[in-house]
Amino acid sequence: MNPRIVKLTVLVAVCATFGGCAATRSQKEVLATDQSQVEQRAYQTRVFDTTDKEQTLRAVIATLQDFGCIIDRADLVLGVVSGTKLDGYQLRITVTVRPRGTTQLLVRANAQLQIKAVSDARPYQNFFTALERSMFLKAHEVD
Repeated sequence: MNPRIVKLTVLVAVCATFGGCAATRSQKEVLATDQSQVEQRAYQTRVFDTTDKEQTLRAVIATLQDFGCIIDRADLVLGVVSGTKLDGYQLRITVTVRPRGTTQLLVRANAQLQIKAVSDARPYQNFFTALERSMFLKAHEVD
């Protein structure tokens, strides 16, 4: 067998092995948390007594912009809004809005700081407090 082919095969195998390990390690870092999924969902999710998905998404966009985020993507059909805040760090947040039963909407926010998931409940609480105020004021037509 040709020695160049053997060396090339070994090189490809080594690169694939180490590349796979790096990706796995990075994924584990992103997904690592001391909290259970149930605990995370509890502070990442709120239920609103409305069925107006468009108005809720508009309130989500306004709230994210109030927090200094630039809206990267907004999709009414999917019920998804994504935003980024660059302020010496990179914060990415994705908010989904979907029906819950026939009279409510479920809003869930997921944030990442750099490449790590935000697992502190306080930023989510701040976001939902501001969103609730925005939705209340809009519902009562107060500007």
